[in-house]
Parts: sequence; structure tokens; C-alpha cells
Amino acid sequence: MSPRRTRVVVADDHAAVMKATCRLLSVECEVVASVADGGALLEAVQRFQPDVIVLDVNLPGVHGLEACRRITQVYPQIKIIMFTAMSEQDVGEQSFAAGASAFVSKLAAGGLLSAINACVADIERATGRS
Repeated sequence: MSPRRTRVVVADDHAAVMKATCRLLSVECEVVASVADGGALLEAVQRFQPDVIVLDVNLPGVHGLEACRRITQVYPQIKIIMFTAMSEQDVGEQSFAAGASAFVSKLAAGGLLSAINACVADIERATGRS
């Protein structure tokens, strides 16, 4: 029996970035959905209930920070990684205040898999799953 792959939803309004992110993550994760706006993200989360969400801050419809707040209130077990080109410290602080588990710059995308692995370790500790 093979180990369960981490289920991920990717939310980004830039098609090329989303495609590259999904390709990168598919090596180690099961990307269950990719969406381009905040409203579609909220629907995908309800439908797929992923382990992790990779979320761009600037999304049309429902802003990324607002989506993060809503999701963590309803699904506190889902880990959210804010993945953005914005590197200002206040954006990171706002992300954590909204409930994000990690903040990764798109300029350092190699840190994304590390952040997902840290989130999975948190999930495993919390659930006793390994």
C-alpha cells in the first residue's frame, strides 16, 4: 500500500504561474484542483477538502487574505500557504493574522515544497497520521 499523497488546491490568477506551480507540486502531491479566483477557491475547498492550499494573495473576486480567513474559520485543519510575489513584511504579517501556516515568495518558489512538507508534518502530529 503506497502512502497517501498530500491533497493540494492551487489558487492563482496568473495562468502560467498556476501551471508551473501545479507541475512542481505534482511530483510529490496530488493537486486536486487549480482555480483562478477567490470564489472558485471557496467552492473547491468545500468540494475537495484538501490538506493544503497554495494561495496567491491577490485574487479576483474574494481577495486571498479574506479567503484565508474564511477557510481557516470553517476548516481549521486545512493548512494554507500564502504564495505571492509580494515580499513586504506587512503582507506576511497579514497572512499569518488571517490564519496562514506559511508565507512563501514566488521569487523563491523552491521553498514551496519545504513549506508543504512542514504543513504535512503538522497535520500528522495533530492527527497521529503518518
